[in-house]
Amino acid sequence: MLELVLVLGDQLSPELSALRNADPGRTRILMAEVQGEVRYAPHHAKKLAFIFAAMRHHAEALRSKGFAVDYVTLDDPDNSGTLSGELERASIRLGRPPVRITEPGEWRVRAEIDTWASARTVELTWLEDDRFLCSTAEFQRWAKGRKGLRMEHFYRVMRRRHDLLMEAGEPAGGRWNFDPDNREPLPPPLARAPIAQPMQFRPDAQTEAVLDLVRRTCPDAFGDLEPFWFAVTPTAARRAFAHFLRKGLPLFGDHQDAMASGEDFLYHAVISIYLNAGLLDPLACCRAAEDAWRNGSAPLNAVEGFIRQILGWREFIRGIYWLAMPGYAEENALDADLPLPAFYWSGDTGMRCLAQTVAGIRRNAYAHHIQRLMVTGNFALLAGLEPKAVCDWYLGVFADAYEWVELPNTLGMALHGDGGLFASKPYAASGRYIDRMSDYCQGCRYDPSDATGEQACPFNYLYWDFIARHRQRFEKHPRMAMIYRNLTRQKPERVQRMRELAAIARADPDAL
Repeated sequence: MLELVLVLGDQLSPELSALRNADPGRTRILMAEVQGEVRYAPHHAKKLAFIFAAMRHHAEALRSKGFAVDYVTLDDPDNSGTLSGELERASIRLGRPPVRITEPGEWRVRAEIDTWASARTVELTWLEDDRFLCSTAEFQRWAKGRKGLRMEHFYRVMRRRHDLLMEAGEPAGGRWNFDPDNREPLPPPLARAPIAQPMQFRPDAQTEAVLDLVRRTCPDAFGDLEPFWFAVTPTAARRAFAHFLRKGLPLFGDHQDAMASGEDFLYHAVISIYLNAGLLDPLACCRAAEDAWRNGSAPLNAVEGFIRQILGWREFIRGIYWLAMPGYAEENALDADLPLPAFYWSGDTGMRCLAQTVAGIRRNAYAHHIQRLMVTGNFALLAGLEPKAVCDWYLGVFADAYEWVELPNTLGMALHGDGGLFASKPYAASGRYIDRMSDYCQGCRYDPSDATGEQACPFNYLYWDFIARHRQRFEKHPRMAMIYRNLTRQKPERVQRMRELAAIARADPDAL
């Protein structure tokens, strides 16, 4: 009997569960570029091009294995515009065969397909997405009954389960977490080690065709489409990762929280794009990093920090998403309600840290985790920007963003919008943090040491206004008690002045 398998745009793995042990003679694969997936978030032009180019290359790889692939392009005149619509067309064409699909990464996709299958009494089988290292069921069992969900506790379970950086049952180096060693600011240019850019790839004919498609069909998409340099095949992605292991990983640890003007990548791997689309295997990446430590080519703090981001944080965040959805997306614990400023799109602001970060996002559909959390996310938290608008922005502008990874990171980690489901306190910081971890403040119109004057850094007075606005919620929090003691010790007129400046900034943030 013929089976229909839908392969989604973030399921471009050779060993996808829905295709494992599939008989090419009895399996028809459906892949579709649809406007519903283009329009549901304000996607970066590079993100669209990456996904479509990687999908088309994956379709060719499947055909080379003997599979029949029905591939629907975005500009096909018969394209229905939705995944369920394309499933319906394929189902009718093939005589209503059973359908097999690996679990999607987004709740809305599963809901759409379930609704379609139920309305047509189609035999639909969902398969676990075992490309991840912890199933949703396993995470739910781990989370059940816990007073607090903390990544560090989950991470230790995962380290033991997968025997990574372990020695005789104990963590290598005698510590589970080397994060305190990974917070060094970047030295001045003449004193720093060379920064190797991510490996870049020239578009082939298939990718060039996709670039033309995006130009024609998505002319208003955010960001710079070209130069386009992403890997779009597993082979190229593995080359990009190997390049990072040689050039970036040895220095990744010390400076993973640093930021620098004109440096979009520093020592970061820039492989989340490939991991989240299925071009790289997460466990293989972790083992390769561990090998780099064991053979002496990278220090333990760098390797542990890298593995923690994949084995710990990535898996933890996915578990949180499926544990808390669908209601999670609507949470707004801090009652934040201000609209997203226009400078999140244009970068047109006097705050140099935000201008530099947004400019890099426009170029690359990428920013590293501190730029996301402590620049764009920190401003959104302090100013009280409406979570849905902020989450939609994050979901659209980053090439590695799918809702399972974007929503908890943004709503929970950056905005504290879930009330602290897994982040013990808000990740709020003043301009002094940005000054310490970057050179953005050099040449900025604002002074990171000033909170009340004519050149006061907006992050400074917005920080203290945030602390004051949410005093009732956080004053008794043990990790914030010192902050509130500091607030109390400040002169009332100083606090009043900061709050007045914050009110002006929050009324018109695009004037900053």
